[in-house]
Amino acid sequence: MYPDHTPQRAVEVHHPTPIPPPVVHSAPVVPVQPGTVPTVASIVLPDGRVVTGYAIDAVRPEPDTAKPAVSRTAVNVALGGVGFLAVCGGLLLLTSFIAALTAFIGQLIILAAVIFGGWIAVQVLSGSGHRGGATVNIRRAVFKRNHFHG
Repeated sequence: MYPDHTPQRAVEVHHPTPIPPPVVHSAPVVPVQPGTVPTVASIVLPDGRVVTGYAIDAVRPEPDTAKPAVSRTAVNVALGGVGFLAVCGGLLLLTSFIAALTAFIGQLIILAAVIFGGWIAVQVLSGSGHRGGATVNIRRAVFKRNHFHG
């Protein structure tokens, strides 16, 4: 069976253990007669075959119940409520917009005041008002930048 150069191995054979089938206790079947015996219908097809079966009644849908009419007053009240809520929401948004616009304008005024005040402060504090220096007249003598001119 094996070639000469292959060592032989022992072969173990495993046999499965059968599992016993579960014990089923079936309830006795009691035939029940239907209340009425359905009629058997036979139909002959165009090719000559006969089909026989029970006639089944078509399932009839339940009749639609009439929907109650909606009062025009109820519709008007509902639409009025929706309109009122829309107006209130619009007024709330308008009020918020006006408050935001007022705050923005106030900030622009403050910014302009800071910029203008800074410009005025630079003009006042800078010594570039007179380029020629200070002129002082004392007893007909003129002093200009610490020089005496007679």
